[in-house]
Amino acid sequence: MKRKFTYFIGALICSFLFICSANITAQVRLPKLISDGMVLQRDVAIKIWGWAAPYETVQLDFMGSLRQINADDSGQWAFTLPPTQAGGPYKMRIVASNEVEINNILIGDVWVFSGQSNMELPMRRVSWIYPDEIKNSDFPEIRQFLVPQTYNFNESQSDFNSGRWVAANPGTIMDFSAVAWFYAHELYQRYGVPQGLIVNALGGSPAEAWISESALRQFPVHYDEMQRFKSQSLIDSITQIDNDNNRNWHAELNRKDIGVHDRKGHWSNPKTKVKKWQSMSVPQMWQNTELEHLNGSIWFRHEIVIPDAFSGNPAQLLLGCIVDADSVFINGSFVGTTGYQYPPRRYNVPGNLLKKGKNIITIRVLSQSGTGGFVPDKDYALVSGNDTLDLSGNWRYKVGAVMPPHPGQTFVRWKPGGLYNAMLNPLFNYQIKGVLWYQGESNTGRASEYASLFPALIENWRQGWNNPELPFIYVQLANFMKGSTEPEESGWPHLRDVQRRALSVDGTAMVVTIDIGEWNDIHPLNKKDVGKRLALAAMHTAYNENDHVHSGPLYKSHETDGKHIIISFENTGSGLTAKGGETLNHFAIADESGIYRLANARIDGNKVVVWHNDITNPVAVRYAWANNPIGANLFNLEGLPASPFSTEVE
Repeated sequence: MKRKFTYFIGALICSFLFICSANITAQVRLPKLISDGMVLQRDVAIKIWGWAAPYETVQLDFMGSLRQINADDSGQWAFTLPPTQAGGPYKMRIVASNEVEINNILIGDVWVFSGQSNMELPMRRVSWIYPDEIKNSDFPEIRQFLVPQTYNFNESQSDFNSGRWVAANPGTIMDFSAVAWFYAHELYQRYGVPQGLIVNALGGSPAEAWISESALRQFPVHYDEMQRFKSQSLIDSITQIDNDNNRNWHAELNRKDIGVHDRKGHWSNPKTKVKKWQSMSVPQMWQNTELEHLNGSIWFRHEIVIPDAFSGNPAQLLLGCIVDADSVFINGSFVGTTGYQYPPRRYNVPGNLLKKGKNIITIRVLSQSGTGGFVPDKDYALVSGNDTLDLSGNWRYKVGAVMPPHPGQTFVRWKPGGLYNAMLNPLFNYQIKGVLWYQGESNTGRASEYASLFPALIENWRQGWNNPELPFIYVQLANFMKGSTEPEESGWPHLRDVQRRALSVDGTAMVVTIDIGEWNDIHPLNKKDVGKRLALAAMHTAYNENDHVHSGPLYKSHETDGKHIIISFENTGSGLTAKGGETLNHFAIADESGIYRLANARIDGNKVVVWHNDITNPVAVRYAWANNPIGANLFNLEGLPASPFSTEVE
């Protein structure tokens, strides 16, 4: 009996010590969003939440009001603060077994910017286009929180592993999403209200990666794939194979590359003899050349003569975009490298590398799969101050090594549901004004599926924020790829039309960018107009301003009158116009055969009449139906382009 009593007392003491230890070590902890410099949403109930020891008393002191609550049995706690007008800066104190002070809090409008690389793309990537905007970016009431890029297929995360609020100024602006910055700047100038920008975008991500597991059940293929990737052993195996394949491919390339191992010296050496090298006009892609089907390393070399103005001065080497990767040397000295095709090559050149007279530029280009080359219609030049030396023209080249195509990789982070769990779910307690979405490029091969996938995403997110009326504003795909004056079948125009049709979802708005893309760049550099057009859409959709034109013309309905189809539009503003001339371009019409032919079109008030002299029984019209519809010129007088559309019923 005595032994049992002693055991009981010992267990009681251990339990007591454990509880005391838990209370001593457990400290109130806040999510990364609730931190210095945060922007809270004005005019709505605000949730402040975190974690502490089970049942611990937590106090919150904010704007002269003191509140108290006990954490639940799992240590979670939350306060709901009443709606507050825009203002600040404020301070917040949260006290439990420890004390946390949050400083420099603003109350304003908070936005989530999501999607893929065109939303993610930072000001750094377009800095040379907007030097004045960067110089004048000191706006302490515009702040960005950059969500860390990660995924989780097994559970919804409650917090991020990193992240902080950063105010805009010339020292920080380079890391701001370019679209988000121009959008917020426009709204701040109009309303004078602090702007909080939560950027949670990931390059290349398809829509299904941003949808919850429960919502994916209506898409069995994606749901099943998410179940597969709950296996960490599968992810580890794929990652290991990808890493091994990539390492082995590059190791074999470097072993075989005679430009690296030539007994007469590395080919970056300006003394390398190039008389027997082939010649090629740069820039160009390598279709219809002997390099068209070649993967491996190809060395390019160009001799330039530096004038006095360049000699000894720092410069910048502009090499457009190169498919797929490059390493660049000037006079034998390494000046920069880029590992994939998309970023514009802009390499800083120290002044001591350039000398008066002859200088040698050498580029080792890696073509990893498909056809490589130098992307045309980009800048290829050496720039120093106001002086520019054109680098386009005849270059010498020689193959260093021939390789099989790179085996590529499996982008695990893009798999269904993973980004929703890790990058989106931690946001749902944080009240926001609306969502800005720039995505679709990765779903162009599945446009018909996107017709249900995209509305499901919108509904899914609104459920997450428990706000069925949450404004959701999105960017339609820009013009891209080789230009066409004819209608063409492709995933890009189909997906644009799916995006247009998604406007049937209440509380949405769409920005048309069919006029500001680039044929040779999936990341068009004009992010300022995208941001400004998004702001126009927000003024209408989120701020309920109905007295301004927020969109270009949108197809509304049509009627047939003999051999004519008459199109009615919404958002005609002050009227329709054929931008750049009197003739409307890129309208096409079809009869029951379903074959579309370029048609005549004319503006009749706020309508467009479409016809073809050889089609007597028209049934459908399409407008700007191509990857890159050159000459599509239907606008309203406010300067906003009409959305591409098809009158066909889907």
